Amino acid sequence: MQIVIVDDEPSICWALGELLEEEGYTATAVGSAEEALELSTTDDLRLILLDVRLPGIDGISAMPLLRERFGPVPIVVMTAFGDLSTAVRAVESGATDYLCKPLNADDVTSLLGRLLLKERSEPRAATPRRSVAPEGTLVGQSPAMQKVFKKVALAAATDVPVLITGESGTGKELIARAIHQHGSRRAQPFVPVCLPALNPGLVEAELFGHERGTFTGADANRIGLLEAASGGSMFLDEIGDTPLELQVKLLRTIEYHEVTPVGGVRPRQVDFRVIAATNQPLERLVQQGRFRADLFYRLNVFVIEAPALRDRREDIPLLCDHFLAGIECGRSSVVSDEAMEELLKRPWNGNVREFRNAIEHAAVLARGGLIAAEHLPAPSEARPDTGDVGRLSRCIVDWTDEAFPEDIDASDAELADLYSRFLSTVEKPLLEATLEKCGGNQTAAATILGIHRSTLRQKLREAGLK
Repeated sequence: MQIVIVDDEPSICWALGELLEEEGYTATAVGSAEEALELSTTDDLRLILLDVRLPGIDGISAMPLLRERFGPVPIVVMTAFGDLSTAVRAVESGATDYLCKPLNADDVTSLLGRLLLKERSEPRAATPRRSVAPEGTLVGQSPAMQKVFKKVALAAATDVPVLITGESGTGKELIARAIHQHGSRRAQPFVPVCLPALNPGLVEAELFGHERGTFTGADANRIGLLEAASGGSMFLDEIGDTPLELQVKLLRTIEYHEVTPVGGVRPRQVDFRVIAATNQPLERLVQQGRFRADLFYRLNVFVIEAPALRDRREDIPLLCDHFLAGIECGRSSVVSDEAMEELLKRPWNGNVREFRNAIEHAAVLARGGLIAAEHLPAPSEARPDTGDVGRLSRCIVDWTDEAFPEDIDASDAELADLYSRFLSTVEKPLLEATLEKCGGNQTAAATILGIHRSTLRQKLREAGLK
């Protein structure tokens, strides 16, 4: 494989030539763009390393000439005078990548491996012919998504309130839109409202509308978002964060199909379908007094749970193709085996939203070529807030995964005491925390734990706490 180096500094040409030879490439070095254009064409040419500041024709101006001469060969721009303008011009001119001087050997070899990986190994698949899917399409073939599709179809055939639950980033609004688009109200408006995002001082006026002169700036009558959704569907996102005083008015609107504008005395009839979503367990909020039980029961008629991406990993290749098809630089991209392996094993705490960001980030870096694992951004360490029970469940699952050896053998002695090892792991911190909350009072701690005081004493001795 031949690589052409175009740089007027002999020391850089020599150093790059030595490095490329060590990596198994044939290097040809020239000192100007004019010399490069005089080189004979060869099918073995795989890459051009091009300096920006050259005598005669500069590197940026030479790029279209080199492409005309050598065809679609990757061109990597090198410069010691990099700024935003240079970077933008290089990318706009078709540079495949950008290296800053002084050059680092590791950066160069990494770039070679990334750009020429397709030449040395088979990619995951041939360059796909992707069609752009409609924005907002629900994508998936996993059992978890099949359940969602079935529930969407059932919900769309009726007009009952729907509550969509699930972690942040799982696509709850997409599910709501699918229900609307497949229902009898599809020709009418779909009005999404993120309740926490509304101005706290004007939230009632935003939802219910207002009469002229009600407050400073109310120069005319204005209908609210609830009335704007009449005939269609109202999507109440993050319903769990709704203030209690507003919950009362929402309940009345849902129950009696009427709204009263702020400053008004006569209610107006409205007719909309209610779809709500939350990433919090509303039952727990009801127990804590933060959510009205009557509103919960009114919304909790038909529940659809949006699955976390980690619970439907088999959909990741489909989602990958779907999101790549949606951006111009991704439609010809191919995902390498290593990148796909990385995508499949990540926890995706931010779910599909985080996954989409990662794919689009990688597609921009790959410039329509092979997406390697190093194109992917670092995985997010943030975990979704799924409530105390959800967080505890995930911790238990993670602990169990780590406890299992790579080759599972039910007769293995290492697995025979998994349950007892788990109990010993969680019991000590539970006892410590309960005793601390009770001020060291063992009688009170035993009562709260639901065990006899003598049993507590025995467990404290076994845990080394007494």
